[in-house]
Amino acid sequence: MRVIDLSRELYHRTPTYPGQPPIIHGVWKTHEESFVESGNVHGNCVMFFSMPDHGGTHIDAPRHFGMTGTPIDEYPLEYCYVKGICLDLRHIAPKAEITPSQLEEAVRKSGSAIPKRGTVLLCTGHHARTFPTPAYSTDNPGVNVAATEWLARQGIVHFGIDSMRPGPMGVVNSLVHKACLELDITHIESLCNLEALIGQGEFRFIGLPLKWRGGTGSPIRAVAVFEE
Repeated sequence: MRVIDLSRELYHRTPTYPGQPPIIHGVWKTHEESFVESGNVHGNCVMFFSMPDHGGTHIDAPRHFGMTGTPIDEYPLEYCYVKGICLDLRHIAPKAEITPSQLEEAVRKSGSAIPKRGTVLLCTGHHARTFPTPAYSTDNPGVNVAATEWLARQGIVHFGIDSMRPGPMGVVNSLVHKACLELDITHIESLCNLEALIGQGEFRFIGLPLKWRGGTGSPIRAVAVFEE
């Protein structure tokens, strides 16, 4: 079995979506403090974190798109353990819209069929090119509404992308979110290392969310698993 990590590293002040709270990570109690204060012979250290539910590599719950959407604690876990393929879209220009015809061509070149009730990961090369520069939060290409509708017609449960939004920044991205609610699919944002999946064929995608009550999304540890 070969496991490929597709998750961004989390650390203090990790870049987050503009306008959302920062990711805070610090030491609550050091080994030395634990030993002195409680006499704990092992001197256990404890850290803490604070972050938005859309921080780092994460899945959007349908609740994020509208009040009628399913919250993350009710999102079906079977949708987080699915077959998937990765499409090479690294030729798409920064800030450009990815169209249905470009997705169709990428599927053809991949040599793999889109798995029903599975996922499609879109490797645009954006993370590799820009993270952690300011361009990471502004210059990503992404799907337009027509491409989102095309993906939904393939029978997927979600798609993923290596940027912090599914569509290009602006109105198109907002419309893609709205379309996901109407089409009953969702998406995964801020993936990385998708280049390692290009040309590798079908894999098992795993990305389990935290059980936040009423949450609009959740960080996940996203991986692709290949059975040798």
